[in-house]
Amino acid sequence: MQKITPFLWFDGNAEEAMKFYTSIFKNSKIGEIKRLGDAGPGQKGSVITGRFQIEGQDFMVLNGGPTFKFTPAISFFVDCETQQEVDELWEKLSAGGETMQCGWLKDKFGVSWQIIPKALGELLGDKDPQKSQRVMKAMMKMIKIDVEGLKRAYEGKE
Repeated sequence: MQKITPFLWFDGNAEEAMKFYTSIFKNSKIGEIKRLGDAGPGQKGSVITGRFQIEGQDFMVLNGGPTFKFTPAISFFVDCETQQEVDELWEKLSAGGETMQCGWLKDKFGVSWQIIPKALGELLGDKDPQKSQRVMKAMMKMIKIDVEGLKRAYEGKE
């Protein structure tokens, strides 16, 4: 078990969220699920807590009710190798959710994600400030990050 594990608070749909996330990411699995018994506080058999894993990262969930909501102040940053990976994760995670600027989205549960190609960090980190500034300006205009668009900006072709 990890020393620090993200703990996500849901309003009755924690099991649905675990199934959703583990269906999207390749190396993922649902682990232990604890269900309510006769004593409640909710419907017998409903999930109270659960664990799942994505790419070796453990997560815990709780069906804690409507008291707390997710905000973009906390997000999950996903390093993507290719544009294809960006496109696939973007399409699946944003379904029923909301897209935002610079590669950010909220999924249908309100959890925020950053779907970022590794190329972005490489291009932004260039020692030539003009190149990196062009990349930054291009990224600021994007919703989903487009690697080819970033490369064109880097090369001064936009």
